[in-house]
Amino acid sequence: MTVFDDLVGQEEVVAQLRTAVESARSGASGMTHAWLFTGPPGSGRETAAAAFAAALQCRENPAGCGHCADCHQVLQGTHADLEVVRPQGLSYGVKATRELVLRAASSPSGGKFQIVLFENAERSTEAAANALLKAIEEPPPRTIWLLCAPTPDDLVTTIRSRCRLVTLRVPRTEAVAGVLHQREGVDPVLAGQIAQAAQGDLDRARLLAHDPEVRKRRSLVLDLPARLTTVGAAVMAAETVVKAAEGDALAVTEALNEAETGSMRKALGESEKGRMPRGTAGAMKELEDRQKSRATRLKRDSLDRTLLDLASFYRDVLTLQLGSGVHLVNADRDPELRTFATRTRPESTVRRLDAIMACRERLSANVNPLLAVESLMLALRA
Repeated sequence: MTVFDDLVGQEEVVAQLRTAVESARSGASGMTHAWLFTGPPGSGRETAAAAFAAALQCRENPAGCGHCADCHQVLQGTHADLEVVRPQGLSYGVKATRELVLRAASSPSGGKFQIVLFENAERSTEAAANALLKAIEEPPPRTIWLLCAPTPDDLVTTIRSRCRLVTLRVPRTEAVAGVLHQREGVDPVLAGQIAQAAQGDLDRARLLAHDPEVRKRRSLVLDLPARLTTVGAAVMAAETVVKAAEGDALAVTEALNEAETGSMRKALGESEKGRMPRGTAGAMKELEDRQKSRATRLKRDSLDRTLLDLASFYRDVLTLQLGSGVHLVNADRDPELRTFATRTRPESTVRRLDAIMACRERLSANVNPLLAVESLMLALRA
């Protein structure tokens, strides 16, 4: 067992990272101090970065043994010489980045390196990116930055040009199905269907395999094309989709908000009667703003997942219309897909897919979600 075992279908990446770890252990000069892990959702870029960090800190095995205290702590995100950054809101600001840079400059307390694992680094604001650039240009000799983003173009040129690129790909369906069956005991037939539906996203596949509610929500999304028969039905469908996304976000943030607010009030000196000292209103307002930003991001992420599931339906329809012979993402809905394919033309299917992609762009530009999704549902009905 090694820390790289969860990198499904990423043999070339694993070889690249192992070579770098061996070089660092041998004391060879020229160890890269800034790395950029890129790949589409589900490719495992954060998993790869965490595995790399664990292997660098592991004192038992050059490949990262996966069971020593160092490996365990890194993979859990609790290692003293590892700083894990997970932007909670829509963006990551310059103030937080400057504080991060100061922490990253400290010497390792026990390990060989001080490592910063920055997930979703593309959410850095322009000012934050400039602050980060200075740290990457002249890092302390024992500090390593591991940045994660969907594509190199999501970061400013000056940052990505100073990073060593690690490009991950979406794992093959067979590889994901093998993990579900062999490691998690999922029935092989169901594992294959889920892996296909997840389109190579191992985390998504695990959710579909083990959470009936996730499977139910996805099934409801795939029911939408058949329901869009009238303008009223399209408007109602949009409202249902947006409310479901809001519910998903609320389920995640409610408990987090309560715990964060309680901890903050206690840290700021809340009295036994629940009164807050003077001068603390600003800190509480800043926390509230961060929580609202996180809720907005989670809602947007949920909507985007819905749109991708919806796109997979029309992708399958187009596949049948063109007779391409490739595997269907939603093979369990074969009769429904074939009926839809015979009743529509490829041109209209492409137009519907374009409408879904346009809606995703509108949501990322902060357009009102309900208006954006209503427009989409009307376009899918036409």
